[in-house]
Amino acid sequence: MVPRPEPAACPCCACASGPARPIDPLNSYVPNPVFRFATVSGQTIHWFLKRNCSITPSQLGWLYASLCVVSLAIGFGFWVRGARLVLPFAWLELAAVGVAFLFYARHATDGERIALQEGRLVVELENGGSCERTEFLSHQVRIEPQAGDRSLIELSGPGCAVRVGRYVRPELRPALAREIRMALRGA
Repeated sequence: MVPRPEPAACPCCACASGPARPIDPLNSYVPNPVFRFATVSGQTIHWFLKRNCSITPSQLGWLYASLCVVSLAIGFGFWVRGARLVLPFAWLELAAVGVAFLFYARHATDGERIALQEGRLVVELENGGSCERTEFLSHQVRIEPQAGDRSLIELSGPGCAVRVGRYVRPELRPALAREIRMALRGA
Protein backbone atom coordinates (compact mmCIF):
# COMPACT_ATOMS: atom_id res chain seq x y z
CA MET A 1 0.00 0.00 0.00
CA VAL A 2 1.35 3.39 -1.04
CA PRO A 3 1.12 6.10 1.64
CA ARG A 4 -1.01 9.08 0.66
CA PRO A 5 0.56 12.52 0.81
CA GLU A 6 -0.93 14.90 3.35
CA PRO A 7 -3.31 17.48 1.90
CA ALA A 8 -1.89 20.92 1.31
CA ALA A 9 -2.55 23.51 3.97
CA CYS A 10 -5.54 25.73 3.35
CA PRO A 11 -4.75 29.47 3.34
CA CYS A 12 -7.44 30.18 5.92
CA CYS A 13 -7.50 29.16 9.60
CA ALA A 14 -11.06 27.80 9.67
CA CYS A 15 -10.46 24.91 7.30
CA ALA A 16 -9.63 21.44 8.59
CA SER A 17 -7.73 20.31 5.48
CA GLY A 18 -4.33 20.87 7.05
CA PRO A 19 -2.43 22.68 9.74
CA ALA A 20 -3.76 26.15 10.47
CA ARG A 21 -1.67 29.07 9.32
CA PRO A 22 -2.16 32.40 11.04
CA ILE A 23 -3.31 35.35 8.98
CA ASP A 24 -1.98 38.83 9.63
CA PRO A 25 -5.22 40.86 9.94
CA LEU A 26 -3.52 44.24 9.46
CA ASN A 27 -1.76 43.46 6.18
CA SER A 28 -4.07 41.06 4.39
CA TYR A 29 -7.02 41.65 2.11
CA VAL A 30 -10.29 40.83 3.83
CA PRO A 31 -13.37 40.43 1.62
CA ASN A 32 -16.17 42.40 3.20
CA PRO A 33 -19.76 41.61 2.20
CA VAL A 34 -20.90 44.97 3.61
CA PHE A 35 -19.15 47.04 0.92
CA ARG A 36 -19.95 46.70 -2.76
CA PHE A 37 -17.43 49.18 -4.17
CA ALA A 38 -14.77 49.30 -1.45
CA THR A 39 -11.77 47.21 -0.51
CA VAL A 40 -10.97 46.82 3.17
CA SER A 41 -7.31 46.47 4.08
CA GLY A 42 -6.59 46.52 7.79
CA GLN A 43 -8.03 49.72 9.23
CA THR A 44 -8.24 51.42 5.80
CA ILE A 45 -11.17 51.39 3.39
CA HIS A 46 -10.35 52.14 -0.27
CA TRP A 47 -12.61 52.94 -3.19
CA PHE A 48 -10.93 52.74 -6.61
CA LEU A 49 -13.22 54.13 -9.30
CA LYS A 50 -11.63 53.90 -12.75
CA ARG A 51 -12.62 54.32 -16.34
CA ASN A 52 -13.51 51.04 -18.04
CA CYS A 53 -10.80 50.74 -20.71
CA SER A 54 -10.33 47.73 -22.92
CA ILE A 55 -6.72 48.53 -23.84
CA THR A 56 -3.86 50.02 -21.83
CA PRO A 57 -1.74 52.91 -23.16
CA SER A 58 1.27 50.61 -23.70
CA GLN A 59 -0.86 48.11 -25.65
CA LEU A 60 -2.20 51.01 -27.68
CA GLY A 61 1.38 52.12 -28.45
CA TRP A 62 2.27 48.66 -29.77
CA LEU A 63 -0.92 48.59 -31.84
CA TYR A 64 -0.10 51.99 -33.33
CA ALA A 65 3.49 50.93 -34.10
CA SER A 66 2.28 47.82 -35.94
CA LEU A 67 -0.32 49.90 -37.80
CA CYS A 68 2.44 52.30 -38.88
CA VAL A 69 4.67 49.48 -40.14
CA VAL A 70 1.90 47.89 -42.20
CA SER A 71 0.49 51.15 -43.57
CA LEU A 72 3.89 52.60 -44.48
CA ALA A 73 4.99 49.32 -46.08
CA ILE A 74 1.90 49.36 -48.30
CA GLY A 75 2.40 53.06 -49.08
CA PHE A 76 6.07 52.48 -49.92
CA GLY A 77 5.08 49.57 -52.21
CA PHE A 78 2.77 51.88 -54.15
CA TRP A 79 5.51 54.55 -54.22
CA VAL A 80 7.91 52.08 -55.87
CA ARG A 81 5.22 51.12 -58.43
CA GLY A 82 4.72 54.77 -59.40
CA ALA A 83 1.66 55.77 -57.37
CA ARG A 84 3.32 58.72 -55.64
CA LEU A 85 0.28 60.07 -53.74
CA VAL A 86 -0.45 56.94 -51.67
CA LEU A 87 2.50 57.38 -49.28
CA PRO A 88 1.69 61.01 -48.31
CA PHE A 89 -1.91 60.03 -47.61
CA ALA A 90 -0.68 57.09 -45.51
CA TRP A 91 1.39 59.58 -43.45
CA LEU A 92 -1.65 61.85 -43.10
CA GLU A 93 -3.82 58.92 -41.99
CA LEU A 94 -1.25 57.79 -39.43
CA ALA A 95 -0.94 61.33 -38.05
CA ALA A 96 -4.74 61.59 -37.57
CA VAL A 97 -4.92 58.14 -35.94
CA GLY A 98 -1.90 59.03 -33.75
CA VAL A 99 -3.61 62.18 -32.45
CA ALA A 100 -6.76 60.20 -31.62
CA PHE A 101 -4.71 57.51 -29.87
CA LEU A 102 -2.82 60.14 -27.84
CA PHE A 103 -6.10 61.64 -26.66
CA TYR A 104 -7.38 58.20 -25.69
CA ALA A 105 -4.15 57.20 -23.91
CA ARG A 106 -4.02 60.46 -21.96
CA HIS A 107 -7.41 59.73 -20.39
CA ALA A 108 -7.20 55.91 -20.20
CA THR A 109 -5.82 55.97 -16.67
CA ASP A 110 -8.24 58.56 -15.31
CA GLY A 111 -9.85 57.60 -12.05
CA GLU A 112 -10.91 58.47 -8.53
CA ARG A 113 -9.32 57.07 -5.38
CA ILE A 114 -11.08 57.54 -2.06
CA ALA A 115 -9.53 56.27 1.17
CA LEU A 116 -10.80 56.38 4.71
CA GLN A 117 -7.85 56.04 7.05
CA GLU A 118 -6.89 57.35 10.49
CA GLY A 119 -9.92 59.62 10.81
CA ARG A 120 -9.40 61.24 7.40
CA LEU A 121 -11.19 60.86 4.09
CA VAL A 122 -8.63 61.34 1.30
CA VAL A 123 -9.93 61.91 -2.25
CA GLU A 124 -7.58 61.84 -5.25
CA LEU A 125 -8.94 62.68 -8.69
CA GLU A 126 -6.75 61.91 -11.70
CA ASN A 127 -7.77 63.47 -15.00
CA GLY A 128 -5.55 63.65 -18.06
CA GLY A 129 -2.33 63.15 -16.11
CA SER A 130 -3.02 65.75 -13.43
CA CYS A 131 -3.88 64.68 -9.90
CA GLU A 132 -6.00 66.68 -7.45
CA ARG A 133 -5.87 65.61 -3.79
CA THR A 134 -8.34 66.71 -1.12
CA GLU A 135 -8.42 65.66 2.53
CA PHE A 136 -11.35 65.88 4.92
CA LEU A 137 -11.67 65.08 8.60
CA SER A 138 -14.07 62.15 8.66
CA HIS A 139 -16.40 63.73 11.22
CA GLN A 140 -16.74 66.94 9.14
CA VAL A 141 -17.62 65.42 5.75
CA ARG A 142 -21.02 66.03 4.21
CA ILE A 143 -22.15 63.73 1.40
CA GLU A 144 -24.71 64.78 -1.20
CA PRO A 145 -26.93 63.84 -3.10
CA GLN A 146 -29.59 61.99 -1.23
CA ALA A 147 -30.46 58.42 -2.25
CA GLY A 148 -32.73 59.19 -5.23
CA ASP A 149 -30.54 61.64 -7.12
CA ARG A 150 -28.47 60.33 -10.07
CA SER A 151 -26.02 63.25 -10.16
CA LEU A 152 -22.37 63.15 -9.08
CA ILE A 153 -21.70 62.70 -5.38
CA GLU A 154 -20.42 65.85 -3.69
CA LEU A 155 -18.13 65.40 -0.70
CA SER A 156 -17.82 68.67 1.17
CA GLY A 157 -16.15 69.89 4.30
CA PRO A 158 -15.08 73.21 5.78
CA GLY A 159 -13.81 75.34 2.90
CA CYS A 160 -13.69 72.72 0.14
CA ALA A 161 -15.82 70.37 -1.92
CA VAL A 162 -15.13 67.69 -4.51
CA ARG A 163 -17.41 65.68 -6.80
CA VAL A 164 -16.88 61.94 -7.27
CA GLY A 165 -18.66 59.10 -9.05
CA ARG A 166 -17.83 59.92 -12.68
CA TYR A 167 -16.83 56.33 -13.36
CA VAL A 168 -19.84 54.71 -11.69
CA ARG A 169 -23.10 54.25 -13.56
CA PRO A 170 -25.63 56.94 -12.56
CA GLU A 171 -28.07 54.42 -11.09
CA LEU A 172 -25.31 53.09 -8.77
CA ARG A 173 -24.19 56.49 -7.43
CA PRO A 174 -26.76 56.54 -4.59
CA ALA A 175 -25.46 53.12 -3.44
CA LEU A 176 -21.89 54.44 -3.49
CA ALA A 177 -22.95 57.51 -1.48
CA ARG A 178 -24.69 55.28 1.09
CA GLU A 179 -21.59 53.10 1.32
CA ILE A 180 -19.30 56.07 1.98
CA ARG A 181 -21.75 57.43 4.57
CA MET A 182 -21.85 54.06 6.31
CA ALA A 183 -18.04 53.83 6.38
CA LEU A 184 -17.77 57.37 7.78
CA ARG A 185 -20.23 56.52 10.56
CA GLY A 186 -18.11 53.55 11.53
CA ALA A 187 -14.87 55.55 11.54
